Amino acid sequence: MQQLPSLRETVENHGLWAQKALGQNFLLDMNITDKIIRESLSLQKLSDFSGAHVFEVGPGPGGLTRAILKAKPKVLTVIEMDTRCIEIMREIKAVAGESLQIVEGNALEFDFLQNADNCPRHIISNLPYNISVPLLIGWLKNIQSYKSLTLMFQKEVAQRIMASIGNKNYGRISVIAQLVCKIDKLFDLNPNCFVPAPKIWSSVLLFRPSAEAISPEIFTKVEKITELAFGQRRKMIRQSLKNIPNLENLCAQIGIETTLRAENITPEQYLSLAQKAEI
Repeated sequence: MQQLPSLRETVENHGLWAQKALGQNFLLDMNITDKIIRESLSLQKLSDFSGAHVFEVGPGPGGLTRAILKAKPKVLTVIEMDTRCIEIMREIKAVAGESLQIVEGNALEFDFLQNADNCPRHIISNLPYNISVPLLIGWLKNIQSYKSLTLMFQKEVAQRIMASIGNKNYGRISVIAQLVCKIDKLFDLNPNCFVPAPKIWSSVLLFRPSAEAISPEIFTKVEKITELAFGQRRKMIRQSLKNIPNLENLCAQIGIETTLRAENITPEQYLSLAQKAEI
């Protein structure tokens, strides 16, 4: 990686000015990108990513890409739809060799499980802000297929993901993420760390799959129930979930008062309801 120009030189050489339409804010400080990888590995009790297949969405000028490659993954697959960034990835590949695979396309359409190489899978990304939650939901549905997700979000999105019951930020994404993952915040990032500087702070989160898996059928039920409940979050669940057959009896079995609102029900209670409900 030392053979490559600095990130700022790379941006200038390629005229790579961030595009708002693509949700781009570039992280050009290698001290920070190295810190993301270092802290993620440390919490996972790993020294590097040797033997693993790592995926990165939206590599941009390649700061995080370089940091990941220094952690020695067996394969790093980058998914990028900006042709300017593809050229940068090719320059990095000329140094990194075949361990770097480049996919030009939309990450929302990419099958992260298509490669049956039987390697441990990790996803690491400074996520494009405009598609961060849809991408996360897709990965959470198959979270047992990954060893970890190390992801950067807008701080307000990270707060929603980690919010506890009763908190104003507690919502669908809180329930779904906390049911299937152990989530740790690595650190927050000041807007001035990015080019261009966004108006908000960012947070880096580490997701690791829970010991007990949830079946795809139950996951889908949790999605449906939380959509109903939080779609009318100011109403009692006897109203917002009235279309669930035998709701009163099911809630009595679980120990949920039907006078509660969506934000007063724990992830585990939503799971129990999904396991019992016929929807």
